[in-house]
Amino acid sequence: MLLSKEFKFDSAHHLPNYHGKCEKLHGHTYKLRVTIGGEPDSEGMIKDFAEVKKIVQEKVLKELDHKNLNEVIDNPSAENIAVWIWKELKSELSLFEIQVWETEDSSVIVQRKDIEDNKEF
Repeated sequence: MLLSKEFKFDSAHHLPNYHGKCEKLHGHTYKLRVTIGGEPDSEGMIKDFAEVKKIVQEKVLKELDHKNLNEVIDNPSAENIAVWIWKELKSELSLFEIQVWETEDSSVIVQRKDIEDNKEF
């Protein structure tokens, strides 16, 4: 069974390895969906939504919201942001998938199988 919680955060970044308008400093209102997997416990829940919110707030949003992402993540593309978030949350949550929207209609997804298949992550 899967459980998802969504969040928003505002950040600025530039893409030093990209040649186009996004190589210059600009900002986004990002959307983040954290999906975990598991079986419901004796209370009928995989994980309390409030606990997921607390963990994501402490481990991710506190570090990324209203920040220059280049000071936190090298080359902060949506892909690299998703992997960074995975690394920050993996010890606290049974992650299945992280989805990061850079714009309303553009997102990237990293799943457990992507992490297991790629030792660089």
